[in-house]
Amino acid sequence: MRRFLVAPGGRLSGRAAMPGDKSISHRAIMLAAISDGQSRISGFLSSMDCLATRAVFEAMGVNIADSDAALVVDGVGLHGLQAPAQALDLGNSGTAMRLLAGLLAGQAFDSCIIGDASLSQRPMGRIIQPLRQMGAAIAGDAEERAPLNIRGGQRLHGIEYHSPVASAQIKSCLLLAGLYADGQTTVREPGVSRDHSERMLAAFGADIETTERQVTLRGGARLHARDVSVPGDLSSAAFFLVGAAISPGSELHLPAVGINPTRRGIIDLLLAMGADLSLSNERILSGEPVADLTMRGGELQGIDIGGDAVALAIDEFPALFIAAACARGTTRLRNAAELRVKETDRIAAMAAGLMTLGVEVEVFADGLAITGTPQGAAFSGGTIDSHGDHRIAMAFAMAAPRANGEIRINDCDNVATSFPDFVTQARTAGLAIDSAAAAT
Repeated sequence: MRRFLVAPGGRLSGRAAMPGDKSISHRAIMLAAISDGQSRISGFLSSMDCLATRAVFEAMGVNIADSDAALVVDGVGLHGLQAPAQALDLGNSGTAMRLLAGLLAGQAFDSCIIGDASLSQRPMGRIIQPLRQMGAAIAGDAEERAPLNIRGGQRLHGIEYHSPVASAQIKSCLLLAGLYADGQTTVREPGVSRDHSERMLAAFGADIETTERQVTLRGGARLHARDVSVPGDLSSAAFFLVGAAISPGSELHLPAVGINPTRRGIIDLLLAMGADLSLSNERILSGEPVADLTMRGGELQGIDIGGDAVALAIDEFPALFIAAACARGTTRLRNAAELRVKETDRIAAMAAGLMTLGVEVEVFADGLAITGTPQGAAFSGGTIDSHGDHRIAMAFAMAAPRANGEIRINDCDNVATSFPDFVTQARTAGLAIDSAAAAT
């Protein structure tokens, strides 16, 4: 088991390269695999999560090769996947498990999807129920969790589904199943969720139409190979943006980061808090908006967060909680109960860690209230339990510039699921961080 040891003080400056976007990397592999022809994916994130997605498609007969800092995927077409010899192991990736379940529901062969102990505790009923409405034969355990067993050869039909939550994973799962369904599949959501799947499905040739909070896909259209350039991951960049924002004298540049409007909540929330953040060189890369980001250290102000802003920054809240602890006044987050069913209960884990470092926190069923310390050191040192959650670990590492003692973060192995080069990039930016094997 790895642990992070982060010395107090310092500031973030210079230039840091962010890893490829995890959400886009998953989708690029999946759609390239079931397309006709050869696709080239540059900027692919070679993290544990995305490598697990690659491995399961190789296990289903897709040839994927490394070539000149890119992946070359020989697509097998919509119906060309082969039955795997064993269960498909997706490790810690909830995104891959939920999306793959939709795709496998339309195959002719039986399959089983498994994951690690953390993933096996995450709720899957939210995809099992609508897939069954489409005619899929899919089952989890007694609590509708992994492993997921899917019986092939089912005839799927399109449905109109009103999702109870705004979730790109639910939406994407049903759209992938819809590729194999008779008629059209429509997903309506109560709020905004990430639209990477819609953008990429359209680029690969799917018959898809998107309006506000609704997407419709007509089944049967074949997909055609294309090259994909994956931008830098904004969720990974969030940690560095916060680390620089809370560090007086910092000036950090992050090139070519994705700023998809359904993902940029962290940018808008930091700006609302008064962060000195600028975007430049805005452009489109493989259908996704991209920009170079520059963050300078300064004073932040607490804000209230709720409504659509929650879905637009759902994965970035661990980082944002660190910013809130350094802001003037109180930051209140509500309507974010989804944070309790991530890799860990992120509300409970972040609250416990912040209180360990001396921060005043009030916990709600659906959020937190964090009273910040805007001047001087905001944190004491201490030992944090990340509960194996990569985002908890990286968030607390970025608290160090405003700490007065060493921060020790346990159970950091899963940082490799999304940001395998985190320690190196953090050191390059100025963080005094070491990764070591924890004593047993």
